[in-house]
Amino acid sequence: MPKNLETEVRKELDDSSARPGFFSILLPGLLVAATGVGAGDLATASFTGSQLGVGILWAVLVGSFFKFVLTEGLARFQLASGATLLEGVALKFGPMAGWIFLPYLLLWTFFVGAALMGACGVTLHAMLPVFEDAAHGKIIFGIGASLVGLALVWIGGFALFEKIMSASIFFMFFTVLATAYMLWPGTQPILNGLFLPKASQLVGEGLTWTIALIGGIGGTLTMLCYGYWIREHGRLGADKIGNMRIDLGVGYLMTALFGISMVIIGSTIQIEGRGAGLLVTLADRLQEPLGIWGRWAFLIGAFGAVFSSLLGVWQSVPYIFADLWRLFLRPGSTAINDEWTSVQLRSTTAYKIYLVGIATLPMIGLFYGFKDIQKYYAVIGALFVPLLALILLILNHNHKLLKTHANGKWSAIALLLTLSFFAYTAWLKLAG
Repeated sequence: MPKNLETEVRKELDDSSARPGFFSILLPGLLVAATGVGAGDLATASFTGSQLGVGILWAVLVGSFFKFVLTEGLARFQLASGATLLEGVALKFGPMAGWIFLPYLLLWTFFVGAALMGACGVTLHAMLPVFEDAAHGKIIFGIGASLVGLALVWIGGFALFEKIMSASIFFMFFTVLATAYMLWPGTQPILNGLFLPKASQLVGEGLTWTIALIGGIGGTLTMLCYGYWIREHGRLGADKIGNMRIDLGVGYLMTALFGISMVIIGSTIQIEGRGAGLLVTLADRLQEPLGIWGRWAFLIGAFGAVFSSLLGVWQSVPYIFADLWRLFLRPGSTAINDEWTSVQLRSTTAYKIYLVGIATLPMIGLFYGFKDIQKYYAVIGALFVPLLALILLILNHNHKLLKTHANGKWSAIALLLTLSFFAYTAWLKLAG
């Protein structure tokens, strides 16, 4: 390792380990929540709530539960074995797995990048309607938000990233929950929606949006980034598994509450129109029951959600590509080594190239319909969920690196439920 890079690694790890207190334990989980509840929850949940009502709230709980189980499984594998999930896949399946995963990563990156830029664009246009055409505002503001995110990640490092994300989390959480509370449709309909799902929701277009909601809630591919964030905090070893579970439990509880709030908001407002005008219409309609302050409270929370999600993806997904590159794609790939830190990955050319790519190439998607991009991104992301469940069932089953931390009975059942649910909904979609 070069001397200057070794000094930076030691400094960042010393800084992260020196941050005491309960909030420090929760930070990586809060980053997962902030990254996963951006465009996916804001747009997909509000669109789904508008079309299916609060009866679809059960899907938010299912999605949050699935994501907790999956993220706990991959983090447990990393802490117990010392290897990232991609390192475990390289060890178990060999180099072909990386080449199979690469096209999916590139496709996901394009659609999620376009969706996040579009979400930032329409939210900023609703706050600053300086363009007569909402679609034009979406493009200009979306490009601007992407470039600002790129600059913050490139220049600010992980410390600035954490500070901005922490502020965004609290803005988006409290303002969106307050908006949902002011639009509260009644306790009984909420309880029915949470615990009494209807089979009629799993047909036709309703099935597509239900899968998109479950797939989008709490993130999809970004779950892998949690492993790199806990390395940024210097968390190594199986003794950190308890802290990890507390961290993720709080993060996904916030994710579930945010998703429920967005479905409630969408269900109480008739959203009409297409494309970029949809979120503008949503904000305008909220002004009728809540007044101008309610409209602005929602917009502030909405922008905190979508920009924190954009910033989180811009910062974290290049980790995945850099790890993929060193393990599978580069000649003489690196063996598993828990000394290979997230700080080192951020210093690689592969990380920097992918960061620039994710912030620029998906701008093409801004010229397409916002609602369609949102749906494609969420459905493509949902495909990753059963794949991750299958990998964790294999890697965490009596793996020699895990010792006493392999899947227990309840973990295995939860992972099998995740696989079964997505297999069932896929069969319904094909049969329909």
